[in-house]
Amino acid sequence: MVIKTSPITTMEGAFSVKGLNVVITGGNRGIGFGIASAFAQSGANVAILCRNPESGKAAAEKLAAYGVTTYAFQADIADLESVKNAAQKVFKVFPSIDVLVNNAGISASVRFLEDENLRQWHEVAATDFHGPANVIYTFAPKIIEGKKGGSIINISSIGGQSVAGTKTHPNIAYHACKAALDNLTKSLAIEFGDYGIRVNSIAPGPTHSDLDKQLPPDAFTKIEERMPMHRFGEPLEIGALCVYLASPAGCHITGTIIVHDGGLLCIG
Repeated sequence: MVIKTSPITTMEGAFSVKGLNVVITGGNRGIGFGIASAFAQSGANVAILCRNPESGKAAAEKLAAYGVTTYAFQADIADLESVKNAAQKVFKVFPSIDVLVNNAGISASVRFLEDENLRQWHEVAATDFHGPANVIYTFAPKIIEGKKGGSIINISSIGGQSVAGTKTHPNIAYHACKAALDNLTKSLAIEFGDYGIRVNSIAPGPTHSDLDKQLPPDAFTKIEERMPMHRFGEPLEIGALCVYLASPAGCHITGTIIVHDGGLLCIG
């Protein structure tokens, strides 16, 4: 049976995600918490998956202030069994899953041949590429089971489309994995389309998050001077785009890589 999502016929409720059940990896901090906040403020219930249970609990408690149901469960997305164990806990509190956001990720600034035994390469790949695959593999069947479609959103990066800064800020594994994630997004959009599930990627550019700590002190000024919008993005802005993609207004958008970078990619 092919599930076709219904087009909007009115703007009333077109951007509403109220009552939806949303699972967000890495939703305890940085961009992930911005995404979780955007959904909670919009009336969606949120389950956070993260490695740090204390941080996850604190984040869930903050989100509960918006009057929605929130949970946090420990999971290492690089470990399929860990994801499966967390999923069983999520399924006990959420009878259905409407939205899945793959946000958790790490990076490593090391030159390729200086990466001893490719240790950092494999660490980044395990989290940034295999991690989303583990999560989708585990949670997508639950969305399909609901027979009402849904939305999977992968948080990629403009680093998946441009490697211009490699000379000064080598991040080869991260760039490679984000490019692979974008292609996985397109492939799964085709595979899941019959189930009414949209699969999209958001590619943030410079956005204030925990990764800020890896930038040299003068990087912020230099980057903002080059950007057409002359400022870094904020996590809640990425969250706002996620809410749009998950809402009825975004029900015909799938297989896309949406850049959210203040125009930086335009200038190379």
